[in-house]
Amino acid sequence: MLSYSSEGVARVQKRFYDSPIGEIVLAADAAGLTGLWFVGQKYFPANLENTPCEAADPILAEAARWLDMYFSGREPDFMPPLHAVGTVFQHSVWQILRTIPYGTTTTYAEIARALAAQLGGGRGSARAVGGAVGRNPISILVPCHRVVGADGSLTGYAGSLEKKRALLELELAGARALRRP
Repeated sequence: MLSYSSEGVARVQKRFYDSPIGEIVLAADAAGLTGLWFVGQKYFPANLENTPCEAADPILAEAARWLDMYFSGREPDFMPPLHAVGTVFQHSVWQILRTIPYGTTTTYAEIARALAAQLGGGRGSARAVGGAVGRNPISILVPCHRVVGADGSLTGYAGSLEKKRALLELELAGARALRRP
């Protein structure tokens, strides 16, 4: 289940996850996973410092299990409950991110066109989409790393372009393995 809101739920817990490409902080409230960030990345929330660590929290444990499967090179076949906090526009963009297939990429302009079509036509702004993609609080599970520039270049990943490249290479290898006869 995926839920988004413009306000958080009061009690948030965190857990650290040691990924092959860097330490990750997971955060959750009673409704679902509220964040997934690489330690020290851009937009890392300062208020997590005093948040209690709860490795046994069921939502955080399920998110860690998802990451175990993902980093083993397999597309996870389940999704922990997500509870991202953001604006209505951000929620719309983040929902489109969730539709980008594993092992593939799309562009900011393609997302802007899809969003404009959902809203009844007109032109979408790739720049506005880029802002919303960059503010995605639940990276990897809401796959903002699958968004590339119009020319296919790697651009704009808060975790770092090296991590974005590593995530895309991991997914590409996993997708190739799925397609083998």
